[in-house]
Amino acid sequence: MTTLVDRTVSRTPVEFGPALLKDFLIDPEYHNLNHGSFGTYPRAVHEKRLEYLTRAEAQSDIFLRHQYPALLEESRAALAEHLNAPVETLILAANATTALNIIIRNFTWADDGKDEVISFSTIYGACEKTVEYLIDTNPGRLSSRTIPLTYPLEDDTIVDLFRAAVEKSRSEGKRPRVAIYDVVTSQPGVRFPFEAVTKACRELDVVSLVDGAQGIGMVPIDLTALDADYFLSNCHKWLHVPRGCAVVYVPVRNHARITSTLPTSHSYVTQTGPNAKPRASTDDVDPAAFAQRFAFIGAWEVSPYCCVKDSVQWRKEVLGGEQRIVDYLWKLAKEGGRKTAEVLGTEVLDNAAGTLTNCAMVNVFLPIEAPAEDEAGIAAFVIEVLREEYKTFVPVGVHGGRWYARISAQVYLGLDDFVWAGETLKAVCERIAKGEYK
Repeated sequence: MTTLVDRTVSRTPVEFGPALLKDFLIDPEYHNLNHGSFGTYPRAVHEKRLEYLTRAEAQSDIFLRHQYPALLEESRAALAEHLNAPVETLILAANATTALNIIIRNFTWADDGKDEVISFSTIYGACEKTVEYLIDTNPGRLSSRTIPLTYPLEDDTIVDLFRAAVEKSRSEGKRPRVAIYDVVTSQPGVRFPFEAVTKACRELDVVSLVDGAQGIGMVPIDLTALDADYFLSNCHKWLHVPRGCAVVYVPVRNHARITSTLPTSHSYVTQTGPNAKPRASTDDVDPAAFAQRFAFIGAWEVSPYCCVKDSVQWRKEVLGGEQRIVDYLWKLAKEGGRKTAEVLGTEVLDNAAGTLTNCAMVNVFLPIEAPAEDEAGIAAFVIEVLREEYKTFVPVGVHGGRWYARISAQVYLGLDDFVWAGETLKAVCERIAKGEYK
């Protein structure tokens, strides 16, 4: 096993591929091809997590009240360097869904009913449900507009569709208030032109809320250059941080707009009653106060937050740094996806420019021909067979009328794993053709 101390001394990056599995806690009989859902983390970080858990139990008050805050600051500083963002703009949350709720539940919607949330049909399900909840709890004040996407699409086409939707919203007397969009979409797992859409948001005076749940750790992200109004990303998916942990970016210009933590806790400043106090305006807000409000909102398991700095160090010292990691993941996803498609006799979901696969996930079409009403049964059959007979999990779905499988690349995988995935999925598809799912 490679420890943080070992590699910090030697500074010799390990070789990527199946030999690296020994540095992880993954069952040797399990084929982990779905890093995009829950991620994983190495033994070295697991040891650090156990250390934090032990310290928290040994002297709970001392650790949580007096030692944890310093560890949290170290993790935020590591993320600030990683994302090229001022440290005062970053806080941590349990996951991307919580992060999105922190942001969008702090919006105040106009009474005239013109405010509109714009998103794409590939929006993550929990985010879509959050928007629906806001509409339900703000009757007559808020509406939504969904831009349909059917891949493959070129990046410019997506940006054009966004601009057209904003124009249509305004022509219908609406106010396109905020746009929610991904860095890498979940289903199918493709790279989204988030940089270009963020630029369009600035030009069109629409608030940009970037859902980078699939982002940090597999796509280079420069938050200063991006200059989004809000950004969030799960650290536990691709940054090798224990679950659950997400980073939330709120530039100083928007600090005054985030008036409550989630859940609302000790730092809330009421505006009514005998305890009312004036809130700081955008101009005179203390940048450091924003993070302080989120440092403690109640008792919960903080070891993942403490581990962020350790994961970043491990990736730097053991894996050789972010660029080396990203280069391997992208190459493996692209080449591995082609290998899987060759076995299946199908193709990879990509556009002419090849930008959809500029990430660590690849979507390979499956040779499945079946009625639409059988989709749920087929999906359940695939998942059950993969789980029970092959000890793996691969998300499957239908997009544009075609079945696909989403496969994740990772530093402990190689091309042979993608060939195995193709052979396994082919065997399952042959059973579907025989009607075994019925």
